[in-house]
Amino acid sequence: QPSRLILVDKAESDLFFTELELLRRHPDLSVRAVIGDVCDRRRMGAIIREEGVTHLYHAAAYKHVPLMEENVSEAIRNNVDGTRVLMEEAGRAGLRSFVLISTDKAVRPANVMGATKRLCEVLLLAAAKRHRATRYTAVRFGNVLGSNGSVVQVFRRQLETGVLTVTHPDITRYFMTVGEAVQLVLLASTLPEVRGRIVMLEMGEPV
Repeated sequence: QPSRLILVDKAESDLFFTELELLRRHPDLSVRAVIGDVCDRRRMGAIIREEGVTHLYHAAAYKHVPLMEENVSEAIRNNVDGTRVLMEEAGRAGLRSFVLISTDKAVRPANVMGATKRLCEVLLLAAAKRHRATRYTAVRFGNVLGSNGSVVQVFRRQLETGVLTVTHPDITRYFMTVGEAVQLVLLASTLPEVRGRIVMLEMGEPV
């Protein structure tokens, strides 16, 4: 039951339909949709100040592993620089909490996407030491069913053509639903012991 919810995205269609869905499900909720790029320091700082933000959940990132292998500079600009901008603006404004949505791919990263997220975690740990008033936390988890970047969407499209590919015969993955992921992120962000820490969510049994 937040007193106000500010949605920030540069993808206008996703933002538009998310706002409509929230207003339909929660007609009494105060919602504002704001177009903005996380790499734009001036814009992000203005949104935080003008909207009176107190808690910031940062999930904006390029997530598709093969695309990021081919577009390294954009992966770094959006994922790393954008996160650094938001973390610094959050600290300057004295926000109560900043939660970075990270990934299990940040553990011993084997690809560009995972490496950018690991860099973000390192930056977050440094920001936590500089800005003591703000509680910084990173939350790691694996595939979220139905989310952007989930491998399940790839599998679903492949099944329509009759050809399903897997990286390796012995590969295992962890999955959770969007609802489970959101609840765990919200819970993790409220625990006092997570200040300045990287939190691993319990993903259940691998598939």
